[in-house]
Amino acid sequence: MKVLSVNVGQPTAAQVGHRTVVTGICKHPVPGRVRVTVEGLDGDRVMNRKYHGGPDQAVYVYTQEDYDHWAGVLGRAPEPGFFGENLLVGGLESAGVRVGERFRVGTVLLEVTAPRIPCATLGARLEDAGFVKAFARARRPGFYTRVLETGDVGRGDEVTRERAAPAGAPTVAELFGAWLGDPPVRETLERYLTAPLAVRFRRGLEERLGGVEST
Repeated sequence: MKVLSVNVGQPTAAQVGHRTVVTGICKHPVPGRVRVTVEGLDGDRVMNRKYHGGPDQAVYVYTQEDYDHWAGVLGRAPEPGFFGENLLVGGLESAGVRVGERFRVGTVLLEVTAPRIPCATLGARLEDAGFVKAFARARRPGFYTRVLETGDVGRGDEVTRERAAPAGAPTVAELFGAWLGDPPVRETLERYLTAPLAVRFRRGLEERLGGVEST
């Protein structure tokens, strides 16, 4: 596994329905090495702090295997950063990664915390409001990570799995499905909640759990 691109974004205006919003989703590759702190990559701006960013959603990772899928769907090869990812990695399918897995990227140690949930801003990025549903159907969400060890990353860095996920930890695809409304099972949701999830994602699952009966 290798880093194919390191991407950061600056504030950009986007049309979401009838509103104009300022977003950091439009990310572009940067040369050289980039410093990574517990808040994310230097030079990367996160505008909507209510739903994005923070220590347990500090770095968003997407994979070339997922990009290959979208190239077939879109009829063109998207440029790195197209989906708002900080790191584009080759040699990995995002859906099968488990929460709690740890990856060494350059001198940085990352821990997987949650899948990316598509929103209207993603549709605006592609100038297609219907793309949010297409992204959900594809079950290729990419994943957020927290930074356990700070350092720097650059294009061409090896990516190594340093630690497997805890026993019973859910995959990114399983969590994505739970969030999007797959038929919930109380015991399954309870198991998911034992994983080292991102705080926002944990709250969402706890809300779902409150309305689910035991089997």
